[in-house]
Amino acid sequence: MSEGVAVPAWLLVLMAALAVWALYEHVLAPALRFLVTHPANQVIDELGERLRIGIRPFQRTRRQALIHRLLTDPKVQAAAESFAKENRTSVPAALRRVERYAREIVPAFNAYFYFRVGYLLARWIARSLYRVRLGYLDAEGIARIEADAAVVFVMNHRSNMDYILAAYLAADQAALSYAVGEWARIWPLSALIRAMGAYFVRRNSKDELYRRVLERYIAMATEAGVPQALFPEGGLTRDGLIREPRLGVIDYMMRGFRHDSGHDVVFVPLGINYDRVLEDRSLLRALDPGARRVGRAVALWNTLAFCARNLRLMWKSEWHRFGYACVNFGSPVSMRAYCRARGVDFEKLAGEERRRETAALGEHLMRAVGRVVPVVPVPLIATVFVRHPERALASIELKTEVERILERLERSAARVYVPRRDLDYALDVGLRMLLMRHLVEEREGVYRARERELPLLRYYANSIAHLVDEGLQ
Repeated sequence: MSEGVAVPAWLLVLMAALAVWALYEHVLAPALRFLVTHPANQVIDELGERLRIGIRPFQRTRRQALIHRLLTDPKVQAAAESFAKENRTSVPAALRRVERYAREIVPAFNAYFYFRVGYLLARWIARSLYRVRLGYLDAEGIARIEADAAVVFVMNHRSNMDYILAAYLAADQAALSYAVGEWARIWPLSALIRAMGAYFVRRNSKDELYRRVLERYIAMATEAGVPQALFPEGGLTRDGLIREPRLGVIDYMMRGFRHDSGHDVVFVPLGINYDRVLEDRSLLRALDPGARRVGRAVALWNTLAFCARNLRLMWKSEWHRFGYACVNFGSPVSMRAYCRARGVDFEKLAGEERRRETAALGEHLMRAVGRVVPVVPVPLIATVFVRHPERALASIELKTEVERILERLERSAARVYVPRRDLDYALDVGLRMLLMRHLVEEREGVYRARERELPLLRYYANSIAHLVDEGLQ
């Protein structure tokens, strides 16, 4: 009994591997699931009464279950069969492709991470960089939204800060699910974004099977009432003007909508504007066909240099925040009311008629967004210099020109944000920002736009150009 037993090395390795697997499966995995789900469930219970739009059961469903639901969806199955036939491959191979797309798209929402980590981080970043303001909120209209409606916030897209700013200011309304481009599909950023409830979208994909999987996920989320945030422009504005809407995601949302039964879909227009957009010069460079293309390494270096420069200013106590960042929430657009008013049934439309009605809806939503874009100090002052590029303006002349623009904005019912309700202070803030960035020069109390900076001044003026032009009509 006291003699040793010889065990082959391969058997020892196998036994150790099985022991590690058993430890993970029966001890570590359950502990990790508890650590992840228990705090999330606590947060959901705490936020149940505070959120205007509660966390939907769909958001709490395990990611693997949502992936399985996509795989077994009849429309996805039909698309996979069609793909297999067209590409002369097997249906199982096509379904493996579907599963890969589903894993790429479907988020892994975690309420604890969203409200206890993401929200606090978004608030800290937004407040550190800007004077953040909620300019206007149609509280009565939002209060009338049915409790089970699918709410979609539609907004203009000026900066990558839009994601952070909107999530922060809408945190008392809902946990928003964004459509995020391929730029964020790098680890660990991708895992963080999925935990925030965002889903990834391949822009301009020509893969019909991928588009069908994406369509079905968006339709499922919309039917389940998941609050979503959408940039209909499909990307950042390059010249500051509001772009034409791209209709893919809107079309996917409306494909299964029944205006005479089921849940309503409500679009809430959200307008965003800044005194300074961090990417402004990069966006303008993208418009210049002759500009040298910047690679990722150079872009990273420029970003680090920008951060270092601002950190140095902070160290010297010379740093100032980048002006005001303002968000307006407009009047909700109920699709039930919209369809009844226009006599449209999106579920039954097809072909050219469907494209025409979807385009009309996209234009209607972008007009609603445009009407609530905030007028903040820098775009207001920039508009004056763009209209008088060669003119030198004294302070009193500058104020007179601003007042003329404000009269036009009042006629267009624009939402003007005047800090402290003091126009003189607002002018000082906007002018100071332009002087600090050397977009405007001052000599003996007279101000003039710098000629080489006119494109950048025009970029900021363009953010409210549609409101100024509407005031002229």
